[in-house]
Amino acid sequence: MLHYHTTPVTGFAQNCSLLWCDQTNEAALIDPGGDLDLLKAEVARRGVKLVALWLTHAHIDHAGGTGQLARELGLPIIGPHEGDQFWIDGLPQQSQMFGFPKAEPFTPTRWLHDGDSVTLGQSTLNVRHCPGHTPGHVVFHSPDIQRCFVGDVLFAGSIGRTDFPGGSHPQLIDSITQRLWPMGDDTVFIPGHGPESTFGEERRYNPYVKGT
Repeated sequence: MLHYHTTPVTGFAQNCSLLWCDQTNEAALIDPGGDLDLLKAEVARRGVKLVALWLTHAHIDHAGGTGQLARELGLPIIGPHEGDQFWIDGLPQQSQMFGFPKAEPFTPTRWLHDGDSVTLGQSTLNVRHCPGHTPGHVVFHSPDIQRCFVGDVLFAGSIGRTDFPGGSHPQLIDSITQRLWPMGDDTVFIPGHGPESTFGEERRYNPYVKGT
């Protein structure tokens, strides 16, 4: 079975999740945006073997530490979708603009597409392409534990910004209603910032997508 622990990183309090399979002890970090010493300490504390870095999208607070960590530990970078190539190319400029440590550019080991899957130990997660916040945004869904790691697509009580280059509000709403809601009201989602919630809770009360 999969387990996870979420650690807020960077000045943007971005939720980086350590996900691991209890049968094999293999682990992945989802969106290692920074504070790498903190993340490596959490991996050591859990006694798991880090085998991959997974990205929902390539904004600096989600991807800023990815290139360095992949280089230091020899890890593959999985995701996001190719639509975020320009955000990856601009990571050094993003880091300078927002006062982050200089981000190393990288090329993902594997781009992800809608309907793909990723494997961690004995578990498989489904990948959905959910553009709108960024063109190449993806989410990772585990039906087995009813969890979805949604990055900045959806938040408790809010939705992702769409005023960045490549953003689209109609596209984001479509991603939420057509890709996330079918996963079920009881599915708990781990957003890129803030507390967890369920898709059902957001369908009922989130003012941006209420009743969709």
